[in-house]
Amino acid sequence: MARMQTAHHADRIHSAIRSGEAASSALVASWQRSSRLHRLDPTERRSPQRLEQARLEAARDQSAPLLRAARPSLDRLYQAVGGMGCCVLFADRDGVPLERRGAAADDETFEDWGLWPGTLWSEDSEGTNGIGTCLVEQRALTIHRHQHFFTRNTLLSCTTAPVWDHEGRLAGALDVSSCRADQTEDVTNLVALAVAEAARRIEAETFRLAFAGSRIVLACGAEWSPNGLLAADKDDIVVGATRAARQAFKGRGNLVGTPLALADGRDDENRYSDEVRHAEKVILERALSRARGNVSAAARQLGVSRATLHRKMSKLALDRRG
Repeated sequence: MARMQTAHHADRIHSAIRSGEAASSALVASWQRSSRLHRLDPTERRSPQRLEQARLEAARDQSAPLLRAARPSLDRLYQAVGGMGCCVLFADRDGVPLERRGAAADDETFEDWGLWPGTLWSEDSEGTNGIGTCLVEQRALTIHRHQHFFTRNTLLSCTTAPVWDHEGRLAGALDVSSCRADQTEDVTNLVALAVAEAARRIEAETFRLAFAGSRIVLACGAEWSPNGLLAADKDDIVVGATRAARQAFKGRGNLVGTPLALADGRDDENRYSDEVRHAEKVILERALSRARGNVSAAARQLGVSRATLHRKMSKLALDRRG
């Protein structure tokens, strides 16, 4: 049976590649890179590659400022998703997880799967996967179970967002992974919101630490973004800008070195928090509606405890029923 499933998964991938779907599907384009560019075979059973401890420590040293900024957000993210049977990974730009958060009871399982510091999750090593494909495509995404390239990874569901450093360069990826077979679309959407918010906070904290002596303001360009931060010196000259800020002012020349007034900065991030709260509220309201207001049933549907759902409802000022 397992051999048949492996062959079916491989046939589905090769059929999609041959059909030319790569031109219209980002997933199939990733499968095509995995097969034709990286010469990987979806039926391959080898274990994920793991770095020696010395190389892992060297990678951690290289990313030390980013890790310092990330740790509080990793803790907070794990508090939000750990009860759903997920683990949290923070990987560097090479696709190597440097930090992990997870339940001790799940450690052996996740280590066997390679969801562990030092395992190489680049796309050229593991084919289509959350961390590696996120880094290649430089966008937030979810690779769910059979969307993975290797058959041995098809029990995983991985939601990942890129993280940019204080100069707007790709620095790594933040990932939440699960082996649960019953993960619903609503749960995946909640996880995606949590990962996006955590990635934004890591970027903001990294930027603030890099420009600790500067005034940090929110950039208001043509495209508003909660990640669009500017650092200004005592003369209100821009000395630093996040990737989102640089994109917001794209086409206006070099943002760094311009007067703050021309960059149109403001000291307010509340708009992003409001949007995140609204999106989370919509997901919870939908689950409650499906459960006809029964909190216990909605919690089961979302894969969280009743107490966790009550806390979220209280935070979002939703009515408590059932």
